[in-house]
Amino acid sequence: MNPHSLPRSRRSLWRPRQCLQRLVRSAITWAAIGASFGAPAATLDLAGYSDASGAITVQHGGDTVDPYFALQALLLAHSHGLDISVPAKAWGAWLLPRQKPDATFDRFCRNGPVWAACKTADADDSQLGLWLAFMDTLPAAQRSQAAWVRSRTATSAALAKLVDPGKGIYLVSPVYQHGLLMDNLELWEYAFTHRAAESARHPSFTKTLASVFWDGQRKRFLVSTQPGQRDTTHAFYPDAVAQIFPLLVRFPLIPGGARAHYRRWMEEHRTEWLAQVKGDFAWGLVAIVALQQNDIPSARCWLQTALPHRHSAHWTVTDEVAAQILQARAITPAPETTACTVPSNSSHPAS
Repeated sequence: MNPHSLPRSRRSLWRPRQCLQRLVRSAITWAAIGASFGAPAATLDLAGYSDASGAITVQHGGDTVDPYFALQALLLAHSHGLDISVPAKAWGAWLLPRQKPDATFDRFCRNGPVWAACKTADADDSQLGLWLAFMDTLPAAQRSQAAWVRSRTATSAALAKLVDPGKGIYLVSPVYQHGLLMDNLELWEYAFTHRAAESARHPSFTKTLASVFWDGQRKRFLVSTQPGQRDTTHAFYPDAVAQIFPLLVRFPLIPGGARAHYRRWMEEHRTEWLAQVKGDFAWGLVAIVALQQNDIPSARCWLQTALPHRHSAHWTVTDEVAAQILQARAITPAPETTACTVPSNSSHPAS
């Protein structure tokens, strides 16, 4: 969560004791910041997810590689200060030669020691955008190599072809001609993916997303531009996840403000979220939103309920990254005596 400076009262300048207290607090704060800058970043550990070839599986010891999940996990770790250099270098070397002539990627299944393409991607738009963002995390000497330059050019061109000029948003793929809120928000997160979607008709990708996906009548974000979105049966994914996803990428145009939106989401879905790990997946991305919103109690409750399922069939590489981000911040699981599935004021960030 970005800090906001508060205006300082002129009267405080005439209160020596308060001034001294502020100076002491500031000195302590800057000393802590300086120490953190001097400390090495925690290193992302993907043991059990990354094999000797550099492939990163969706699950621990798994037999499936979905480039989307690996890219999402690496970028999440990078954006929260973890050192991803070792797995990123190996992953890039593994995936780059597997990029198809149209710049898209398949999903891969293990056949003995060999990884073979076995399924097409769920969505081209977000995967292409995350691949571009991943390239920017690599050392300049690596991404300036000819193969990487060619990949960037081809990927950018393929992504630009997915823009719907009428709506000003990205479509899922040449086959699936509709737009998804979460895919578009992932593309919105990176400034370089704004340009292809913006035009004289749609000069602001930010405003376009708000106008296309916000349902003013129901006060909710639409999951998709497909017909019938207001009549679908509720499911945690994609319905509830779509409502909190704008906060994950810090999308600014949230009616009522991010804090109120977050509190309302937790009131409605906190218990449902923490129960997901028992039958679906752990959804560590929501714990990262809690961290960003300074809702440490909810992040600790996620660790309490989800960590017993670590590396299980309900745990993805993204959940593993979420857990390591929290642990790098010295956030520990809530005590077993904490009633984590009961919403309370402690689950809301302080004003």
